[in-house]
Amino acid sequence: MHFKTDQGNKSLNGEEAKKLASEDPDYATRDLYNAIASGNFPSWTFYVQIMPERDALNYRFNPYDVTKVWPHKDYPLIPVGKLVLNKNPENYFAEVEQAAFSPSHLVPGIEASEDKMLQGRLFSYSDTHRHRLGGNYDQIPINRSRNANRMDYSNRDGFMSVMGNYGGYPNYEPNSVAGTAKEDQSYAQSKKFINGVTGRYQPNHPNDDYFQAGELYRKIKKLNPVDADHLINNIVGHLKNAKRHIKERQVKIFYKADKEYGERVCEGLLISKSVLTENSKM
Repeated sequence: MHFKTDQGNKSLNGEEAKKLASEDPDYATRDLYNAIASGNFPSWTFYVQIMPERDALNYRFNPYDVTKVWPHKDYPLIPVGKLVLNKNPENYFAEVEQAAFSPSHLVPGIEASEDKMLQGRLFSYSDTHRHRLGGNYDQIPINRSRNANRMDYSNRDGFMSVMGNYGGYPNYEPNSVAGTAKEDQSYAQSKKFINGVTGRYQPNHPNDDYFQAGELYRKIKKLNPVDADHLINNIVGHLKNAKRHIKERQVKIFYKADKEYGERVCEGLLISKSVLTENSKM
């Protein structure tokens, strides 16, 4: 899933970002607020990429690896709709501080993939909200479902239950009480076939950890060499205060992605290029 800005892409270089951070740290927030207030609503086009399950089993890299990008030539972007910000919060605490976003909040027809990072977040985000806002955080107006056609009577009780706690309806099913909502099986999760041995092991998928990182650098350099310069300067600026052995280990990673990439970072860090060999241990 992708959100691509409809405003175009403009970036700050490192020096501009530092200057704004020290002199006007609310610059971006104010720009967004004023744009919405003036009716110049920012928008993003929402796209999806769809990979058939049979492709996922044999693709050249693990499609559930969060560090990978699915090539658009293999799986083109499909436009779905737009996200438009057309209203500023009226009360920051009620509408922002109490907002409880979670990747487990899914609409019917969309299910979570086997991405391990996502799987961990499905529980942790909602559990964080339960700790931060209480077990009934989904009853807070900003988090409440506004268009649901059924109510979950089993999700009740606890502190700050402020919606009548579903009255006298039973909290179980099946039941014989008229008017209680029944589970709609058309919204049930799809079934998946699983076959194999579970255990802890090193992954043996032929993943290439460096190709896409190198390809990104080469594309940036081709499209705009100045942006490639900024990338190198930013990396050097963040890495320069690290310990020597960490610097050397990191430049070897950049070198494995692209030789020139690693050499330029090496030069910026004033490290001898003799440490760079493709097969050197990290």
